[in-house]
Amino acid sequence: MNICHVITRLIVGGAQENTVLTCRGLAQRGHRVTLVAGPQTGPEGSLWDDARAAQCELVVWDSLRRSVHPWHDLCARRSLKRLFRERRFDVVHTHSSKAGILGRAAAAAAGVPIVVHTIHGMSFNRTQPRAVQWFYRVLERRAAGYTTAFVSVADAMTDQAVAAGLAPRERFTTIRSGVETELFRRDAELRRLARSGWGFSEDDIVVGTIARLFANKGYESLIEAMPMAVAKEPRLRFVWVGDGAYRDRYLRRLAALGLRDRVRVTGLVHPARVPALIDGFDLMVHASKWEGLPRALVQGMLMEVPAVSFDNDGAPEVVAPGETGLLVPCGDTKGLAGAIAELAASPETRSALGAAGRARCLKLFDHRRMVEEIEALYLRLDGRRGPGR
Repeated sequence: MNICHVITRLIVGGAQENTVLTCRGLAQRGHRVTLVAGPQTGPEGSLWDDARAAQCELVVWDSLRRSVHPWHDLCARRSLKRLFRERRFDVVHTHSSKAGILGRAAAAAAGVPIVVHTIHGMSFNRTQPRAVQWFYRVLERRAAGYTTAFVSVADAMTDQAVAAGLAPRERFTTIRSGVETELFRRDAELRRLARSGWGFSEDDIVVGTIARLFANKGYESLIEAMPMAVAKEPRLRFVWVGDGAYRDRYLRRLAALGLRDRVRVTGLVHPARVPALIDGFDLMVHASKWEGLPRALVQGMLMEVPAVSFDNDGAPEVVAPGETGLLVPCGDTKGLAGAIAELAASPETRSALGAAGRARCLKLFDHRRMVEEIEALYLRLDGRRGPGR
């Protein structure tokens, strides 16, 4: 099939990693794949090198940008429409809110027969003012009219989209976000190197977090929980993998709480380095207020690291309470601190949860399974077009 994927920007992030892996996998399965993206990156880092290695054609539109800009958005829509008409794609598959809205409208105008959109996380969510939520809901409902089928990275995304009136449930298919599971294997030497590099000993209990240092990614809640957790377990140390605009703000807050010496911030890390860092963790915390499917938790479990997470959005579809980790009500920082301390107190529990987590994630979150299911969806939709297509 002749397939085009569209995403706003190729930063280091879950939606972007998902998209690049999908394009690479479809190309390896013999399809002709084009990936369209805007040029912007940011403090999160870039996946452009990974995209160049994905065996697909890359198209960069300068006008395809993350922020709302009427002129750029109009230019992007026109460019996409022209490209779709010229290349006569069988499938246009969009990702993220901006690319999804512009790309689906352009695909419909160009007469693309199959238009698919992946919901990596709802564009309107609990962290936004109500007026913003209403605006994006209106746009998403309009774009849904151009959409042949939706892919949800978690059942929770389907539930939220159906509740918002975007489309009936039968137009949604859950295809869980895939990870390169073969890269995640425990290594005692890598664990030793990671911990010594952070200045932590084997007696320390290292709590890892992988997220952009920005609002709503969970650091506010984690910082509030840390003094309570440390009071219960003084051996706790923390590693934050990532960077972002709020880095200095968070570090000042840690200093004011007397916790700065307990925390290491890695800065930007390429996804290929993540497994070696996770090897140094004893448990992972995910306290984001808004999420689709938390890939960081999947990565942690693949390294047999148990999780503590808020119970919102797709997190309960990754963390099975008492089996692979612990869930806490969203926003409950006291509960978050208690769950961290609970796992910190028992290496036997961490080991059992970690082993179960790896087995679960190998089965559910392999990138090859994701690509197979996406390909099967395309072929099923193509079959509905009937004879003479």
